[in-house]
Amino acid sequence: MKIVDIETFAVPPRWLFCRVVTDEGVVGWGEPIVEGRADTVRAAVHELADYLIGQDPLRIEDHWQVMTKSTFYRGGPVLSSAVAGLDQALWDIAGQAYGAPVHALLGGPVRDRVRIYSWIGGDEPAEVADAIAERVEHGFTAVKMNGSPAMAPIATAAETDAVVERVAAARAALGPDRDVAIDFHGRVSVANAHRLLPLLAPFHPLFVEEPVVPELAAQLPSIVACSPIPIATGERYFSRHEFVGPLAAGVRVVQPDISHAGGISEVRRIAAQAEVSGAVLAPHCPLGPIALAASLQVAFATPNFLIQEQSLGIHYNVGNDLLDYLVDPAVFEFVNGFVQRPMGPGLGITIDEDAVRRAAEAGRRWRTPLWRHTDGSFAEW
Repeated sequence: MKIVDIETFAVPPRWLFCRVVTDEGVVGWGEPIVEGRADTVRAAVHELADYLIGQDPLRIEDHWQVMTKSTFYRGGPVLSSAVAGLDQALWDIAGQAYGAPVHALLGGPVRDRVRIYSWIGGDEPAEVADAIAERVEHGFTAVKMNGSPAMAPIATAAETDAVVERVAAARAALGPDRDVAIDFHGRVSVANAHRLLPLLAPFHPLFVEEPVVPELAAQLPSIVACSPIPIATGERYFSRHEFVGPLAAGVRVVQPDISHAGGISEVRRIAAQAEVSGAVLAPHCPLGPIALAASLQVAFATPNFLIQEQSLGIHYNVGNDLLDYLVDPAVFEFVNGFVQRPMGPGLGITIDEDAVRRAAEAGRRWRTPLWRHTDGSFAEW
């Protein structure tokens, strides 16, 4: 079996899909994307296609090594995301060729269902409570929320109180038997993290995500030391090597993105690396159906898995949502906050190719929002 063609499709709301075709008619799908930089990643995918076309798709690990290392200049979000999508597609082909789901090829399932969480919005405590009530009604047992809007480098008392009040409202709405995770999205300075984390501890968050930007990873030991809450990070790390420092600092929840951090091949290694440090895996995935399917295949075969992010109904999904490009959306049926193990071969989903091609003709150029502080200076989004 040989790879004969690789196509890419930029589709709304902000996703990039790749389609890898073999001479035996087996087709694999992947999702290589850097949100807001789809065209850049697309170019990298087609550069890598020059190597892959004509190759045996089942030599996944060898291809991963070549794609990540043979260019001399290694790493970074664009290259690792291009590799990630192609890696997903190769695993999809392998599963179909062997007649097994990817999780079976990774050693078999260690659980029968995977816990998922849902995003909520809401700037005010009352809005948070309403959003949680709607998610609970749909059976979710865990939600994630943004901890704050843009914050001053050293927050005012009012800014600090607003964060605490929103989290307090979330806990009150959820009760003691459900979970809330808090995403700081790198918006919080080291000084603000030191102040906020002890104040949020009484509300027992599942974790606090990305309290500071990745460039400040050297500050993670002090942040972990001041926090009774488990610290999570990793959506902007692109290889296992970047997780060495955070794990040594005491980060206990790792969040690699399967469409950014080298795909299935690398995320499963990051999970094993985290297990050595007593940390758990909670993959980042506010993306499309292929990324979620790939994430779930890893989750079902990973002993130290915690919970899975998914994007159904998320505010980014304007015009198209998670299930729109699937022939059978039932594979992602969420029941009581869980999704059942997919049994189909490969990634366990069937992409509606006609819908993808139609959507790609329309396209949509999504860009990261630009935020500014009240004095006009740049603010982390």
